[in-house]
Amino acid sequence: MASRGSRGNSGEWEKPFWQQRGWLISAVFLLSMFLIGGLVLITDDDTPDKSGQPELSTPTTGSTASGKASGQPSGATEGRPTGCSTDDRDQSIPKQSPADLKWKQSHTDLLPVSDSAGPRTYDEPFWTCYAHTPMGAVLAAHSISTRFTGPRWREVADRQMARGAGRDEFVKRRGALPADQTKKGAPGSEGTYAGFSVLSYSPTQATVMLLLQVPEKGYVTGTASVAWEDGDWKLRPTLAGSLLEGVASVGGTDGFVLWGGSNAG
Repeated sequence: MASRGSRGNSGEWEKPFWQQRGWLISAVFLLSMFLIGGLVLITDDDTPDKSGQPELSTPTTGSTASGKASGQPSGATEGRPTGCSTDDRDQSIPKQSPADLKWKQSHTDLLPVSDSAGPRTYDEPFWTCYAHTPMGAVLAAHSISTRFTGPRWREVADRQMARGAGRDEFVKRRGALPADQTKKGAPGSEGTYAGFSVLSYSPTQATVMLLLQVPEKGYVTGTASVAWEDGDWKLRPTLAGSLLEGVASVGGTDGFVLWGGSNAG
Protein backbone atom coordinates (compact mmCIF):
# COMPACT_ATOMS: atom_id res chain seq x y z
CA MET A 1 0.00 0.00 0.00
CA ALA A 2 1.18 3.52 -0.63
CA SER A 3 2.97 5.22 2.21
CA ARG A 4 0.97 7.61 4.32
CA GLY A 5 2.15 11.17 4.54
CA SER A 6 1.62 13.63 7.34
CA ARG A 7 -0.20 16.89 7.09
CA GLY A 8 -0.15 20.11 9.05
CA ASN A 9 -2.82 22.76 9.39
CA SER A 10 -2.85 25.28 6.58
CA GLY A 11 -4.76 28.45 5.85
CA GLU A 12 -5.53 27.02 2.41
CA TRP A 13 -8.28 24.96 4.01
CA GLU A 14 -9.96 28.08 5.39
CA LYS A 15 -11.12 29.21 1.96
CA PRO A 16 -14.93 29.41 1.63
CA PHE A 17 -14.89 26.80 -1.15
CA TRP A 18 -13.93 24.05 1.25
CA GLN A 19 -16.64 25.10 3.70
CA GLN A 20 -19.56 24.80 1.30
CA ARG A 21 -22.41 23.26 3.28
CA GLY A 22 -24.68 20.72 1.65
CA TRP A 23 -22.36 18.84 -0.67
CA LEU A 24 -18.96 17.31 -1.34
CA ILE A 25 -17.17 17.27 -4.67
CA SER A 26 -14.66 14.53 -3.90
CA ALA A 27 -13.00 12.55 -1.18
CA VAL A 28 -10.50 15.41 -0.94
CA PHE A 29 -13.30 17.63 0.32
CA LEU A 30 -14.34 14.98 2.81
CA LEU A 31 -10.85 15.09 4.27
CA SER A 32 -10.86 18.88 4.19
CA MET A 33 -14.06 19.18 6.15
CA PHE A 34 -12.78 16.97 8.93
CA LEU A 35 -9.57 18.94 9.08
CA ILE A 36 -11.32 22.31 9.45
CA GLY A 37 -13.48 21.35 12.36
CA GLY A 38 -15.42 18.18 11.79
CA LEU A 39 -18.22 19.52 9.58
CA VAL A 40 -19.91 16.43 8.21
CA LEU A 41 -23.26 17.67 6.91
CA ILE A 42 -23.92 16.60 3.34
CA THR A 43 -27.51 17.61 2.66
CA ASP A 44 -29.10 21.03 3.06
CA ASP A 45 -31.20 19.91 6.00
CA ASP A 46 -30.84 17.56 8.94
CA THR A 47 -32.53 14.66 7.18
CA PRO A 48 -30.34 12.24 5.24
CA ASP A 49 -31.13 12.31 1.54
CA LYS A 50 -31.93 8.77 0.50
CA SER A 51 -34.39 9.44 -2.29
CA GLY A 52 -31.72 9.44 -4.97
CA GLN A 53 -29.84 6.40 -3.67
CA PRO A 54 -30.50 2.65 -3.72
CA GLU A 55 -31.52 0.88 -0.54
CA LEU A 56 -28.47 -0.45 1.23
CA SER A 57 -28.69 -4.21 1.41
CA THR A 58 -26.68 -7.36 1.60
CA PRO A 59 -24.45 -7.36 -1.48
CA THR A 60 -25.85 -9.45 -4.31
CA THR A 61 -24.55 -10.35 -7.72
CA GLY A 62 -26.55 -10.24 -10.91
CA SER A 63 -26.99 -13.03 -13.43
CA THR A 64 -27.17 -10.74 -16.47
CA ALA A 65 -23.87 -8.89 -16.16
CA SER A 66 -21.95 -8.47 -19.39
CA GLY A 67 -19.58 -11.26 -20.23
CA LYS A 68 -20.79 -13.75 -17.63
CA ALA A 69 -22.92 -15.93 -19.87
CA SER A 70 -20.33 -16.29 -22.63
CA GLY A 71 -17.31 -16.34 -20.35
CA GLN A 72 -15.62 -13.84 -22.64
CA PRO A 73 -14.48 -10.28 -22.04
CA SER A 74 -17.02 -7.66 -23.01
CA GLY A 75 -16.21 -5.12 -25.70
CA ALA A 76 -17.57 -2.38 -27.91
CA THR A 77 -20.09 -4.80 -29.44
CA GLU A 78 -21.81 -4.98 -26.04
CA GLY A 79 -22.29 -1.24 -25.80
CA ARG A 80 -18.85 -0.41 -24.45
CA PRO A 81 -17.07 2.73 -25.64
CA THR A 82 -14.84 2.22 -28.66
CA GLY A 83 -11.58 0.58 -27.63
CA CYS A 84 -12.86 -0.43 -24.18
CA SER A 85 -12.84 -4.16 -23.42
CA THR A 86 -12.83 -5.77 -19.98
CA ASP A 87 -13.14 -9.24 -18.51
CA ASP A 88 -16.45 -9.17 -16.64
CA ARG A 89 -16.69 -12.79 -15.52
CA ASP A 90 -15.94 -12.32 -11.83
CA GLN A 91 -19.23 -11.17 -10.35
CA SER A 92 -18.36 -12.04 -6.75
CA ILE A 93 -18.28 -9.39 -4.06
CA PRO A 94 -14.55 -8.74 -3.46
CA LYS A 95 -13.03 -10.01 -0.23
CA GLN A 96 -9.56 -8.73 -1.04
CA SER A 97 -7.95 -6.13 -3.24
CA PRO A 98 -7.01 -7.00 -6.85
CA ALA A 99 -3.82 -8.98 -7.38
CA ASP A 100 -2.74 -6.33 -9.88
CA LEU A 101 -3.45 -3.38 -7.56
CA LYS A 102 -1.43 -0.24 -8.33
CA TRP A 103 -1.47 3.32 -7.03
CA LYS A 104 -1.76 6.26 -9.40
CA GLN A 105 -1.35 9.90 -8.51
CA SER A 106 -4.04 12.46 -9.21
CA HIS A 107 -3.06 15.83 -7.76
CA THR A 108 -2.72 15.16 -4.01
CA ASP A 109 -4.57 11.84 -4.17
CA LEU A 110 -3.09 8.38 -4.49
CA LEU A 111 -5.81 6.29 -6.08
CA PRO A 112 -6.14 2.50 -6.31
CA VAL A 113 -6.27 1.26 -9.91
CA SER A 114 -6.12 -2.13 -11.62
CA ASP A 115 -5.28 -3.19 -15.16
CA SER A 116 -7.96 -5.88 -14.94
CA ALA A 117 -10.78 -3.97 -13.22
CA GLY A 118 -10.07 -0.42 -14.29
CA PRO A 119 -9.71 2.24 -15.18
CA ARG A 120 -8.24 0.96 -18.44
CA THR A 121 -7.83 4.36 -20.11
CA TYR A 122 -6.35 7.60 -18.78
CA ASP A 123 -7.16 10.53 -21.03
CA GLU A 124 -6.98 13.40 -18.56
CA PRO A 125 -9.18 14.41 -16.95
CA PHE A 126 -11.15 11.28 -17.84
CA TRP A 127 -10.34 7.95 -16.18
CA THR A 128 -12.65 5.50 -17.93
CA CYS A 129 -13.33 1.89 -18.93
CA TYR A 130 -14.10 -0.06 -15.77
CA ALA A 131 -14.95 -3.74 -15.58
CA HIS A 132 -18.67 -4.47 -15.34
CA THR A 133 -18.03 -6.19 -12.01
CA PRO A 134 -18.23 -5.33 -8.30
CA MET A 135 -14.51 -4.52 -8.25
CA GLY A 136 -14.91 -2.32 -11.30
CA ALA A 137 -17.67 -0.43 -9.48
CA VAL A 138 -15.45 0.00 -6.41
CA LEU A 139 -12.59 1.46 -8.43
CA ALA A 140 -14.95 3.74 -10.35
CA ALA A 141 -16.35 5.11 -7.09
CA HIS A 142 -12.84 5.97 -5.93
CA SER A 143 -11.49 7.43 -9.17
CA ILE A 144 -14.42 9.36 -10.59
CA SER A 145 -15.18 11.17 -7.32
CA THR A 146 -11.80 12.94 -7.57
CA ARG A 147 -12.28 14.22 -11.14
CA PHE A 148 -14.14 17.45 -10.35
CA THR A 149 -11.48 19.84 -9.06
CA GLY A 150 -9.87 20.94 -12.33
CA PRO A 151 -11.04 23.47 -14.91
CA ARG A 152 -12.66 20.74 -17.04
CA TRP A 153 -14.95 19.52 -14.27
CA ARG A 154 -18.07 20.18 -16.37
CA GLU A 155 -16.84 17.87 -19.13
CA VAL A 156 -16.21 15.19 -16.52
CA ALA A 157 -19.73 15.65 -15.14
CA ASP A 158 -21.25 15.32 -18.61
CA ARG A 159 -19.24 12.23 -19.42
CA GLN A 160 -18.76 10.40 -16.12
CA MET A 161 -21.77 11.29 -13.99
CA ALA A 162 -25.10 9.49 -14.30
CA ARG A 163 -27.86 11.55 -15.87
CA GLY A 164 -30.63 12.85 -13.62
CA ALA A 165 -31.65 15.42 -11.03
CA GLY A 166 -28.59 14.72 -8.90
CA ARG A 167 -26.22 15.63 -11.71
CA ASP A 168 -28.22 18.75 -12.50
CA GLU A 169 -28.00 19.89 -8.87
CA PHE A 170 -24.29 19.12 -8.69
CA VAL A 171 -23.59 21.14 -11.85
CA LYS A 172 -25.59 24.05 -10.49
CA ARG A 173 -23.69 24.13 -7.21
CA ARG A 174 -20.28 23.44 -8.70
CA GLY A 175 -20.88 26.07 -11.36
CA ALA A 176 -21.22 28.75 -8.70
CA LEU A 177 -17.59 28.16 -7.66
CA PRO A 178 -14.28 28.98 -9.37
CA ALA A 179 -13.62 26.56 -12.20
CA ASP A 180 -10.18 25.35 -11.15
CA GLN A 181 -9.92 24.18 -7.55
CA THR A 182 -7.00 21.82 -8.19
CA LYS A 183 -5.21 20.81 -5.02
CA LYS A 184 -1.45 20.94 -4.70
CA GLY A 185 0.86 19.04 -2.40
CA ALA A 186 2.72 15.78 -1.95
CA PRO A 187 0.91 12.61 -3.05
CA GLY A 188 -1.05 11.19 -0.15
CA SER A 189 -0.35 14.20 2.08
CA GLU A 190 -4.05 14.88 2.65
CA GLY A 191 -4.75 11.30 3.70
CA THR A 192 -4.98 7.93 2.02
CA TYR A 193 -7.59 5.46 0.88
CA ALA A 194 -7.38 2.55 3.29
CA GLY A 195 -10.18 0.21 2.19
CA PHE A 196 -13.78 -0.25 1.10
CA SER A 197 -17.01 -2.15 1.66
CA VAL A 198 -19.55 -2.99 -1.05
CA LEU A 199 -22.94 -2.19 0.48
CA SER A 200 -25.02 -3.22 -2.53
CA TYR A 201 -24.37 -4.41 -6.06
CA SER A 202 -26.31 -5.30 -9.20
CA PRO A 203 -25.34 -5.06 -12.87
CA THR A 204 -27.02 -1.64 -13.00
CA GLN A 205 -25.92 0.02 -9.75
CA ALA A 206 -23.58 -0.26 -6.81
CA THR A 207 -23.07 1.51 -3.49
CA VAL A 208 -19.61 1.54 -1.96
CA MET A 209 -18.39 2.77 1.41
CA LEU A 210 -14.92 4.31 1.15
CA LEU A 211 -12.55 4.10 4.12
CA LEU A 212 -9.93 6.85 4.40
CA GLN A 213 -7.14 7.39 6.89
CA VAL A 214 -6.53 11.03 7.77
CA PRO A 215 -3.37 12.10 9.58
CA GLU A 216 -4.12 12.93 13.22
CA LYS A 217 -7.84 12.23 12.65
CA GLY A 218 -7.92 8.45 12.29
CA TYR A 219 -10.38 6.75 9.95
CA VAL A 220 -13.35 8.37 8.25
CA THR A 221 -15.90 6.94 5.82
CA GLY A 222 -18.11 8.24 3.05
CA THR A 223 -20.53 6.40 0.76
CA ALA A 224 -20.58 6.78 -3.02
CA SER A 225 -22.95 5.30 -5.60
CA VAL A 226 -22.32 4.42 -9.23
CA ALA A 227 -24.66 3.44 -12.06
CA TRP A 228 -23.97 1.45 -15.23
CA GLU A 229 -24.75 3.82 -18.09
CA ASP A 230 -23.54 4.01 -21.70
CA GLY A 231 -21.27 1.01 -21.26
CA ASP A 232 -19.33 2.17 -18.20
CA TRP A 233 -19.72 2.95 -14.51
CA LYS A 234 -20.80 6.55 -13.84
CA LEU A 235 -20.84 8.33 -10.50
CA ARG A 236 -24.37 8.98 -9.24
CA PRO A 237 -24.75 11.93 -6.84
CA THR A 238 -27.62 12.33 -4.41
CA LEU A 239 -30.56 14.54 -5.32
CA ALA A 240 -28.88 17.25 -3.23
CA GLY A 241 -25.86 17.12 -5.55
CA SER A 242 -23.53 15.40 -3.09
CA LEU A 243 -20.94 12.95 -4.37
CA LEU A 244 -20.51 11.38 -0.95
CA GLU A 245 -22.97 10.89 1.88
CA GLY A 246 -23.04 9.33 5.31
CA VAL A 247 -19.73 10.89 6.31
CA ALA A 248 -18.58 9.59 9.70
CA SER A 249 -15.53 8.79 11.75
CA VAL A 250 -14.91 5.13 12.61
CA GLY A 251 -12.71 3.46 15.17
CA GLY A 252 -10.84 1.09 12.87
CA THR A 253 -10.86 -1.11 9.79
CA ASP A 254 -13.14 -3.95 10.91
CA GLY A 255 -15.58 -4.98 8.19
CA PHE A 256 -13.63 -3.34 5.37
CA VAL A 257 -11.56 -4.87 2.60
CA LEU A 258 -8.17 -3.24 2.90
CA TRP A 259 -6.23 -2.09 -0.11
CA GLY A 260 -3.29 -4.44 -0.39
CA GLY A 261 -4.93 -6.96 1.92
CA SER A 262 -8.01 -9.03 2.65
CA ASN A 263 -11.24 -8.44 4.54
CA ALA A 264 -10.40 -7.13 7.99
CA GLY A 265 -13.34 -8.69 9.68
